[in-house]
Amino acid sequence: MTRMIYCTVAAAALAFASPAMAQDAAPATPLAAAPSGFRVELLAGYDHGGVDGFHMNGLMYGIGAGYDLAVSNSVSVGADAELSDSTGSKDGVKAGRDLYAGARVSFAVAPSANLYVKGGYTNARLTIEDCCSDNGDGFRVGVGGQYTIAGKTYVGAEYRYSNYEGDFERHQVALTLGARF
Repeated sequence: MTRMIYCTVAAAALAFASPAMAQDAAPATPLAAAPSGFRVELLAGYDHGGVDGFHMNGLMYGIGAGYDLAVSNSVSVGADAELSDSTGSKDGVKAGRDLYAGARVSFAVAPSANLYVKGGYTNARLTIEDCCSDNGDGFRVGVGGQYTIAGKTYVGAEYRYSNYEGDFERHQVALTLGARF
């Protein structure tokens, strides 16, 4: 009878221990996942533009959209498009709309956070009061980060530098509020 009790206790212990061993052997969940899918965002921030000692400051605001494709657990590549405007003006010169199209690479750094670098083509408009306006082609580079706040909604911050024809430059800091689909 004592042997039967020992065998029953041993069988019960093995039965309860087996699922625990199986759980230990299960693959671990990744700590961070690369962002992926279509996204749209609202942008607002600070715009500082100028050329040769002539500078104007203002508020930049706009909308952006893009698509990110995960190429590994923690890296994604994507496309960006943006339409923004600025309140920057000085001495009858006004910074106008800015169109951007480019690419970016994102790196997941935590389950809810990623950092990215971006670069591409940009086209800005400058308007001279009571005269004319002119468009300038250029390039933009930037760095930023995003943090998921709820579900697929995120907030972000970005610094970007743009250089246009005629050596007109822009330094911008943008805050974003976006959603992934």
